[in-house]
Amino acid sequence: MDLYDSAGGYRVKNKTKLGAIFPQTEIGSDRLAIRDYAQAAEELGYDFILAFDHVVGANPDSRTGWRGVYNHSDSFHEPLVLFGYLAAITETIGLATGIIILPQRQTVLVAKQAAEVDVLSGGRLRLGIGIGWNQVEYEALGEDFVNRGRRSEEQIELMRELWCKELVTYEGRWHRITDAGINPMPIQRPIPIWFGGKDNRVLRRIGSMGDGWISNLRNPDDEARQIINDILNYSSESGRNPDEIGIEAWVSLRNMPPEQAAVEAQAWAKIGATHVSINTMNAGLKSPREHIEAIRRFKTAVENT
Repeated sequence: MDLYDSAGGYRVKNKTKLGAIFPQTEIGSDRLAIRDYAQAAEELGYDFILAFDHVVGANPDSRTGWRGVYNHSDSFHEPLVLFGYLAAITETIGLATGIIILPQRQTVLVAKQAAEVDVLSGGRLRLGIGIGWNQVEYEALGEDFVNRGRRSEEQIELMRELWCKELVTYEGRWHRITDAGINPMPIQRPIPIWFGGKDNRVLRRIGSMGDGWISNLRNPDDEARQIINDILNYSSESGRNPDEIGIEAWVSLRNMPPEQAAVEAQAWAKIGATHVSINTMNAGLKSPREHIEAIRRFKTAVENT
């Protein structure tokens, strides 16, 4: 799929990169099924696998009015550990978190873990981060929910220092390191950091310090177009090149067949998406094999669009 060259100034890239969203809540715990899915995605020519993140799930029965998207009954493989496994059983496919909830984790440990995945995968990691919505996880992990947005900016600054310098001395509002560093360092220096979320504060962070935006909007509509424009404008205001900011969209098989999803992916590409991922969860698929067949059909449909 070629990106659309519009009069509105959207970027033109050679090809939109295609991703397969790892079916976290439906793939189960069979490591061979996980292997088969990852290797199938690679063999089909997908550019990357993207994995969601949740560390603990809340019990809604003990919380009046609980409105969380996920709860304790939803299964989540830990993304960075999962990627260590996938790095060993694949060769070329990229590994992207979408998203790691960064402020509920220790910054230096995330930097260390991400560097290790990047080393073991041969430089294939893309770190998507966000600030999350689930206070239950912040409580369980001993981190502050209230200041998570502001703290994430300092986290990103520190991680990039650790990824690019052998020794770091850092004194921030929430972090302190005295003449220390991680080893081994990552292959990518720094590892790309993409942001999830659509709050204007997040969009400004992307423009000033992010490598890309991961959208969870459902449609390539006027809202999506405006957000993409805002991100690119904020990057220009920060003295950065908008062409270096990636835009990722998701399409879902929940309410449409793969062939229609391929048309929607094309529509996202036309408004500036550089990456499009297919989500096969909540589409009535009963087994890992059916998820593999779904991403196969979607890839074929994209190639024929």
